[in-house]
Amino acid sequence: MRLSLPRTPFTLSRALTTLGLAVALFSPAALAVGDPAVLINEPTIKAALDAAKRNEPWTLEEQIRINEIPAPPFKEEVRAREMERLFKELGLKDVRIDKEGNVIGVRPGEKPAPNVVISAHLDTVFPEGTDVTVKREGNILRAPGIVDDTRGLAALLNIIRSLDEGKVRTAGTITFVGTVGEEGLGDLRGVKALFRDTLKDQIDFFISIDGTSINRVTSAGVGSYRYRVTFKGTGGHSYGAFGLANPIHALGRAIDGIAEIQVPRQPKTTFNVGRIGGGTSVNSIAFEAWMEVDMRSETMVALEAVKEQFMTSVNSAVEAENKRWGGRGNLSVELELVGLRPAGETSQQSPIIKATNAAVVALGLQPIHSAGSTDSNVPMNLGVPAVTIGGGGSGFGAHALDEYFDSTDSHLGPQMAILLLAALTK
Repeated sequence: MRLSLPRTPFTLSRALTTLGLAVALFSPAALAVGDPAVLINEPTIKAALDAAKRNEPWTLEEQIRINEIPAPPFKEEVRAREMERLFKELGLKDVRIDKEGNVIGVRPGEKPAPNVVISAHLDTVFPEGTDVTVKREGNILRAPGIVDDTRGLAALLNIIRSLDEGKVRTAGTITFVGTVGEEGLGDLRGVKALFRDTLKDQIDFFISIDGTSINRVTSAGVGSYRYRVTFKGTGGHSYGAFGLANPIHALGRAIDGIAEIQVPRQPKTTFNVGRIGGGTSVNSIAFEAWMEVDMRSETMVALEAVKEQFMTSVNSAVEAENKRWGGRGNLSVELELVGLRPAGETSQQSPIIKATNAAVVALGLQPIHSAGSTDSNVPMNLGVPAVTIGGGGSGFGAHALDEYFDSTDSHLGPQMAILLLAALTK
């Protein structure tokens, strides 16, 4: 399936300005790559592929061990330090943790460029205190986070070890990264920092390992706006102060308006009021009420359009509630942008997409392209050739307490990544 997700210079620049990133569009056509169908038969690459299969039992043990190091949102430090130790142990150079908390290690090539970043994210969606103990039943590993994205982290370790055992030497450089803040209100803060500060102007290709299926290729990034909306008023007794504008009533009016927002089917565009709160008691007019709203689309153009309708609903709700009570209560509203994931797309004609497709085919499968919300959103929006691939095996119940991983043929994930890396650094 081919996705065609148009972007305009206006919306692209607008998104990048919000991110605090410079607009630096790349020319993918200028970056020549190797052919995985040919590389798969080269002695060193073949040796690395054989090593990836041989190393899979060790990889699964590391996957279990890493998963049992909690990494709740904004608290990835302990897991990051362990990945730093492993990167050093496996022989990467210039291993460090940057100011944002990303773990970085370099496998130098003959030249600094092209520099291919391959990453997986350290954080999970699960709050502090969640039991992340792994239960093993044959090929099945059960635990929160065992797929998303502990499998990606384990795959990185397999790739590093297998490239070395195969004695693979590359012309370009490979930079391995464990990112922070991919999930939820982490808002891609790790990968944003890579492009804004840590590796600014040093990334030629970007690969994210997130998920499992090696033939499902994320070549388009679903963008999102996330807002916390707070309605404020005077508040008072429900009987004695009756007649004041009510923040909770305004919240209800706003939600009703949001529910009527019209969005296109293509590109797929969505909206959701995910959380609400406010008030102090059943017999009080609230002085505050709030909601958290998520809006998503495959293009920045459609995302901007749904955001405008959302803003109209919120402002109209305040006006209607104040008008209803003659302005008594001084009702106001505050909107806080708590998340921005820019939309983007890597062209189907880009060398990274062609190489990814060829690597999937070389392993006996057919690629299926889709859109998703991953670390690749940021480079895609910047015009840097980027793709998100699976780490191998099969995953079920992501973001649920009963999440589990089936390791059947899971070695294919690292093998596919090795082929892709070999092609991009040839």
